[in-house]
Amino acid sequence: MMKGFLMLCYMSSLFLLFPNLVFGSHNYGEALSKSFLFYEAQRSGYLPHDQRVQWRGNSGLNDGKASGVDLVGGYYDAGDNVKFGLPMAFTVTMMSWSIIEYGKQMSESGELSNAIDAVKWGTDYLLKAHPEPHVLYGEVGDGTTDHYCWQRPEDMTTSRAAYRIDPSRPGSDLAGETAAAMAAASIVFRNSNPAYAEELLTHAYQLFEFADKYRGKYDSSITVAQKYYRSVSGYADELLWAAAWLYKASNKPYYLNYLGENGDALGGTGWSMTEFGWDVKYAGVQTLAAKFLMQGNAGNHAAVFEKYQEKAENFMCACLGKGNQNIHKSPGGLIFRQRWNNMQFVTSASFLATVYSDYLASAGKSLKCASGPVSSPELLDFAKSQVDYLLGDNPRATSYMVGYGNNYPRQVHHRGSSIVSVKIDPTFVSCRGGYATWFNRKANDPNLLTGAIVGGPDAYDNFADQRDNYEQTEPATYNNAPLIGVLARLHGGQSEYSQLLPVAIPQPKPDPEQKATPAPATDITIEQKETTSWVRVGKTYYRYSAIVTNKSSKTLKNLKLSVSQLYGSLWGLSKYGDSYVFPAWINSLPAGKSLEFVYIHTANSPAVVSVSSYTLD
Repeated sequence: MMKGFLMLCYMSSLFLLFPNLVFGSHNYGEALSKSFLFYEAQRSGYLPHDQRVQWRGNSGLNDGKASGVDLVGGYYDAGDNVKFGLPMAFTVTMMSWSIIEYGKQMSESGELSNAIDAVKWGTDYLLKAHPEPHVLYGEVGDGTTDHYCWQRPEDMTTSRAAYRIDPSRPGSDLAGETAAAMAAASIVFRNSNPAYAEELLTHAYQLFEFADKYRGKYDSSITVAQKYYRSVSGYADELLWAAAWLYKASNKPYYLNYLGENGDALGGTGWSMTEFGWDVKYAGVQTLAAKFLMQGNAGNHAAVFEKYQEKAENFMCACLGKGNQNIHKSPGGLIFRQRWNNMQFVTSASFLATVYSDYLASAGKSLKCASGPVSSPELLDFAKSQVDYLLGDNPRATSYMVGYGNNYPRQVHHRGSSIVSVKIDPTFVSCRGGYATWFNRKANDPNLLTGAIVGGPDAYDNFADQRDNYEQTEPATYNNAPLIGVLARLHGGQSEYSQLLPVAIPQPKPDPEQKATPAPATDITIEQKETTSWVRVGKTYYRYSAIVTNKSSKTLKNLKLSVSQLYGSLWGLSKYGDSYVFPAWINSLPAGKSLEFVYIHTANSPAVVSVSSYTLD
């Protein structure tokens, strides 16, 4: 009787403190589905035919042109129209890690194909941004001119200058993170698209070598990034992070030895962290290294990897409030790191806690904290508490995922969502006119940015849903990337297999509406040859001719070609989403006939051209 009375008093006091607090189960599957819609809203370039976020249109179609490189595509990082390479690459790494760990659960929920599409939209761009082994483009546009304007991506009049790193202007952090992204993504595509996976891994090898050989901070070379994505932690963590992912992707001892031999010098075994994100990767490195140790893969470096694991567990204990240096939490229980976009640290910490919980469970071990041992379910409960807070179990009963629940942010700091869709009103929105007409408008966004995770509340659970409150209402791609893994885990439960064994990512379920088939060699041939080359301003350009021939006895229709590793412009085909189709002047190719298209780019090797689909009539 007394126990029940005390519990009643406890619950009453809790509701007096937080009168709006509502406890309830959440639909993690719905939240997972909506997360991928956010990535479609962030797309730059030619949107594909199966684009689900219909209020967006094509944008940034000349990106890279002034520099003689094709940089069309990729993601806008947040509420602006700049493509920042460092956070974009981190986003791809974390989306890939989420799929690697929880692809089975995503497949069972029907979201694996959307997850893989989201990764590929990023990696297709990153491949373009790496036209030479020691050249990487790390930004398109700049924050200063972009933030001066409030325009839809489709109306952009701001600078689209492209900025790069190379041996004379190094950026080990940027190159290292991009190497990690490509290595992690190669695992995602290993079963479904092995040729693409191999291409990604080749670029990852080159980028790691570039990052390690020519050391330096990227924001010392791309100085326009300093005000927005300054590399405060330097590049040592990215070198270790890239090595960890390259080992996981390739199983090559070189990268395991790199982790073992450089852990102390590069800070991986010395720093106990209380954050993990696009800038500081140490906690992620330590978690991966701990996994390698539990898998029995540390080899001669077991003593070093034990130090990595010790630091990983310090991070987990800090999240739980059971360590020697704990992470601050709001009165409502949300971990709090900083005022500006705190939610990025919530989702990333929740992901690390989730995967480490599963690693411990698979190994039959518990977490060692200063206050005593902690079971793996308790660590997962922490991650769940953070996700539940994000989805509405908080003092304001507010969901910080746009479009989830009934009470969510309606005035998001986001150019595209805050301005009427170009498809509804194509009237040009000027640079400053956008501020006067749309930014200062005290009304809900005309376009729902479904799935976006905004910056979130302050240290005391306070939140103001106002468009000019960018610290709290601006979303970012790297907020969602770790969360998709946690949502998949919470929705699908723990897999029956050990999380320490190699995981085979299921094949994505085919689209039932896709009836066209890849081309047999007897139906269509593609022949390419270099026709000329020339030097301009110290750079060599190559012109290639490609001949597509219908070898079948029927008329070829609905041809879709995939063109990758193209570092320039193409003529003679029409762009359709992320594919190329017949030019406007023809709609079919009779039996025995050929079609020629040409392209000019800066690589001394032909682009990769393949047939995606077609029909024969």
